[in-house]
Amino acid sequence: MTTSVYEGNIHSVTRLAAATGFDWDAGNQGKNARHGVLDAEMEQVFFSQPLLVVEDVTHSAGESRFNALGTTAAGRGLHVTFTLRAEGTKIRVISARDMNRKERLLYERTTEEGPKVPH
Repeated sequence: MTTSVYEGNIHSVTRLAAATGFDWDAGNQGKNARHGVLDAEMEQVFFSQPLLVVEDVTHSAGESRFNALGTTAAGRGLHVTFTLRAEGTKIRVISARDMNRKERLLYERTTEEGPKVPH
């Protein structure tokens, strides 16, 4: 089985500890509706446990980008790409979509009970 970029690279979300809110504007607000993901759902992911975060070094040329796996309040598993703005105090979502099969399996393996993310 091929390992995921998350395996072995999952780090503490301490960088998120300073975040006090989200950065929404005309450039990113509502743009993930094409994936059927609401802005509120993307925000919910950051309050889910576990929240798996890895830096996206491939796409971090101008600023650090991160990929996160988490669930919404309704249990929907999402993959969210984001950056931190305003000296790390604002989370700016770049894109979001449903977790793919490999991401769901990885997410489920991270807890003892293996939370069931809808397939």
